[in-house]
Amino acid sequence: MPSLEAHYHPFVFSMMLLSAIAELGLTSFLINAGNENGTWPRPRYHSLLIMFCFNAAWTTLFSTTYLLWYIDGVSHFLANVASSIVWLVTTSALWGTAAGIMHNTRTGSHCARQATISRCRQSLTVEALGWTEFGLCTLVLLTTCLWVHSNRWTIRRLADSASASERLV
Repeated sequence: MPSLEAHYHPFVFSMMLLSAIAELGLTSFLINAGNENGTWPRPRYHSLLIMFCFNAAWTTLFSTTYLLWYIDGVSHFLANVASSIVWLVTTSALWGTAAGIMHNTRTGSHCARQATISRCRQSLTVEALGWTEFGLCTLVLLTTCLWVHSNRWTIRRLADSASASERLV
């Protein structure tokens, strides 16, 4: 399991970073276009896009930070498993909430008769990227918890075997 952790985190944090950058660009574009034209399907949609933009900026900042700390290899105070779990729980909650609300808020369903580049398809992409981020954060959270659990079991087993060998001496 430790080799899984060593190779898994940089890949998934890179995927989270790239997804967040794409989400940040799209939501920034949609917010800017909506502000220029004053064309908001609903006021709630504008607020939701701002929430997605915040989530994307939050994820970009912290994914980059954790990725750089991991690549650097130096032990940082904030780059421990506990802070990673807290950040992943918070980020999963933010993305899950935003994507769930967007699913109920966006206009149109599957954009079947819409133009290739339309507000409906852009909203669908914002929602899809939100669900992707939620899935990635949840996946990393679960694997991190499993890794911590397996390490505790390994440490406990080593401690038990060490105390058993001391009894023999």
